[in-house]
Parts: sequence; C-alpha cells; structure tokens
Amino acid sequence: MQTFLPHQARRVERTFWVGVSVALVALIAGVLRVFNPASAWFFPPCPFRVLTGYLCPGCGTLRALHELFNGHLAAAFRLNPLMMLLLPYVGYEGASAAMETVFGRALPRVFIRPTYIWILLAVILLYWILRNTPLAALF
Repeated sequence: MQTFLPHQARRVERTFWVGVSVALVALIAGVLRVFNPASAWFFPPCPFRVLTGYLCPGCGTLRALHELFNGHLAAAFRLNPLMMLLLPYVGYEGASAAMETVFGRALPRVFIRPTYIWILLAVILLYWILRNTPLAALF
C-alpha cells in the first residue's frame, strides 16, 4: 500500500473527483444520445414552461443536445441557438477547471470585460422575450 504526503493525497482526491465528474458527464451524454428527451418519460419538463406556458432561455437544450450528439447540428441550432453558441465557451471553461484541479494549471483564461457580460445578459433576456412572440417564427 502506497502512502501519500498530504499535498499528494489532496491531488489524488481531486483527480478522483474530476474523473467521477467526467464519467458522469459521459454517462449523461450517452443517455442523451440514445434517448430523445421529446419522447422519453424520465426527462423532466421545464418548470418555467409548466407554470407559465412560455419558453425560457433554456427550453430545448436537452433536445438540442440529443440532436447534437446524433450529429444533427442544424436541428440542434433550431431547438436552442443560444445554447449552441455558448457551448464552446462552457466546454472550454469546464476543461480548464478540470485541468487546474488535476494538474494545478488551467488553460489560458479568457478575460471577459464586465461590459460584455452585461451585453450577454441583455442578449439572453432579449432572446427570452423574442422566442415567446410571433417573431420567433422568423428564425
């Protein structure tokens, strides 16, 4: 049995949890690839849509991921274009956090000015409003 120094034990523990997280994401991706959220009973409905009847900015994300994992990029984009546009950034940040946890060194940070974060918030709110109007049919 190998004995670890305290700093080595913390690194092994962090690496274990990153491995568990990666395995969980892979399992969820596999389930989403096989089962269509539009017809599978075990995917929960959007609580906002159930309560109000309106679409939220995240509505269609599970169905879009299902289409993406099955290689249908255009269908995924039609279901939730905002999610598709933000997915590369989310993936990069997830990979950076995992690398920092395991190796102690993250990928280069992308500095986003506060102005751009406010613009992103405005885009999300505008997307939320527009997808619940007749203008959504134009997209």
